Amino acid sequence: MANESRIRERIAILDEIARQVKPLKPPVVAFEKSIRRTSFRVLISVLLSARTRDPVTKAASEKLFNQAPTATEIARLDETDIAQLIYPVGFYKQKAAHIKKIAELMKERDEIPNTLEELTQLPGVGRKTANLVLALAFNQPAIAVDIHVFRISKRLGWASGSTPDRVEVELRNSFPPDQWIRINQTLVGFGQTLCKPKGPLCSQCSITDHCNFFRNSQSG
Repeated sequence: MANESRIRERIAILDEIARQVKPLKPPVVAFEKSIRRTSFRVLISVLLSARTRDPVTKAASEKLFNQAPTATEIARLDETDIAQLIYPVGFYKQKAAHIKKIAELMKERDEIPNTLEELTQLPGVGRKTANLVLALAFNQPAIAVDIHVFRISKRLGWASGSTPDRVEVELRNSFPPDQWIRINQTLVGFGQTLCKPKGPLCSQCSITDHCNFFRNSQSG
């Protein structure tokens, strides 16, 4: 764990990011609010979100669950029907196959698994998906490192790892567990609105004094 002053500074930066992003209404907020109904819906919606923009994922999730609200009902659907319902999310055919298998596994259960180890045994569920499910469905301390979290953590100098797993470890060592859940939504919202992959809106950002990326762009 980083020293206490460094921890406090990073929490303050996270607070400031959240403050400046909130009025911009990033899509991640509406997406997460829409899926927090059952743990199964959280799982399937987060699985759908990989390589897909949040508004597209939200629409696909709503279409699927309006047609088949439970694991038992989804398990009754043909894989091709699931694929049509979730189109045009990225890799929709592959995701339809995973969803069908997960629904068949979950239809006899009251709850989906609530551990990283069990979740990552499910078809199509990797560490990032599992961590986000743990946070959203079970309020467990977890850090889901997607493309936004990965990019922004490195821009701010919070991480230097070359893989999402390594960045997750660095963030876990840099923040206390009571901050882990908020890291994903805060940084994803930041990435969707201001700290974009290309053409980040640095002139509108209030944390440039803490940003390695901004300093390097100015000195270059």
